[in-house]
Amino acid sequence: MRTPHRIDPDPHPRPCDRSEAPHNPYEELGALDDGPLDEFLGEGTAEQWAEREPEREPEWTPPVHRRGGRRRRGRFAGLPLAAKAVVSLVVLAAFVTLADRWALLYAEHRAADTLKDQLDLAAAPEVDIGGFPFLTQLADKRLDSVRVTVPDVSADRVSLAKVSATAHDIRLDADGLTSVRGAHVPRLDGDVLLSFADLNRELGASQVMFTGHGRDRVRARGILPVAGHDLRLRAEATIQRQGERGIGTQIGGIRLDIGDLATYRPGTRASDGLHLTPKASADVARETRKAKALLSVPAVVQRLGVPEAAVREALSDDGKLAELTGSPRFARQAQTLNLIDLALDNPEVLRGLGLDPDLLNALSQLTRPALADRLSLAFELPEPKTGDMRLRYVRVEKDGIRVRLTGSGLALGSS
Repeated sequence: MRTPHRIDPDPHPRPCDRSEAPHNPYEELGALDDGPLDEFLGEGTAEQWAEREPEREPEWTPPVHRRGGRRRRGRFAGLPLAAKAVVSLVVLAAFVTLADRWALLYAEHRAADTLKDQLDLAAAPEVDIGGFPFLTQLADKRLDSVRVTVPDVSADRVSLAKVSATAHDIRLDADGLTSVRGAHVPRLDGDVLLSFADLNRELGASQVMFTGHGRDRVRARGILPVAGHDLRLRAEATIQRQGERGIGTQIGGIRLDIGDLATYRPGTRASDGLHLTPKASADVARETRKAKALLSVPAVVQRLGVPEAAVREALSDDGKLAELTGSPRFARQAQTLNLIDLALDNPEVLRGLGLDPDLLNALSQLTRPALADRLSLAFELPEPKTGDMRLRYVRVEKDGIRVRLTGSGLALGSS
């Protein structure tokens, strides 16, 4: 059996280094030879080497996590003084403007309530105070302009659809915003509209329609119930000024059509009264029954101017009757007869012509003034306690009757 052969790991043993510090093998290798690295590192002085050393990094400091920290304060602090002043002025101007508008709205509301009470209106009017700023005007006790719009003002038998007035250079009798005792109005311009829609509703009971016809005329067309019959109404009204504060209407051309039978015109002239239409007179000439009913009344024969002998022959002979009534002269004369005169004494004759005697009795009481009053569009401006108010002009427009007015030296409230 062989003895194991031992291999000595270090054939040249060195003195034992009793130091406990660990050895760096790279340092031992570097100590064996002086290479080019030492030459490179050894070049230059200590001062030059110190310059080559890299700069040290700044010491680490903990971050700041507080909200609204240095960044926000830094931005505002970085603004120029002029910019800060501009921002402050803008904010101040916004607050002043808001206060001015609030005071304006409050003043308009107070003025509307005051006008409603003093003018006894059903609803508060719209008040618009002009000029800016308002507070400086109030401090000066003078307003540039105030516009007041009042809808549905009662004026006699009709309602004014809209009344608008603008007062200029108003002087206030006040000690502040909440203690305005009155106002003086040196000049006022106004506009009044009497609308056809209101006229149709209030005067015509939705059966008579009013429309403009020229600059000063109004037409009325519709249905007028009389004694249970619906008669077609036609009339014209001429708009005129009455004095300095009122307008009136001159009603003309009033005509009531009873179907195709007759036409009634109120009045005392020869052309007024109840007359047969051309169609009805032609039917009388053609129909024997109607012709005999008409010629059987002596008053009618007298008004027609027909000889009594010719009438007797016509009543006994249909040929003679057709010869008499078929002439153009008879038809023209039949249209001139005022049937109202025959209504009371000869009701049967009217029935023979197709007319209701009760209707004719009602028409006899429907005089021209009564009809004109139904269609009257007149109204008058109220007379102010102080100052003067008058009409400038009256004009008929598409929507209604437009009235321009002016005023001066007016006062509102107590001075």
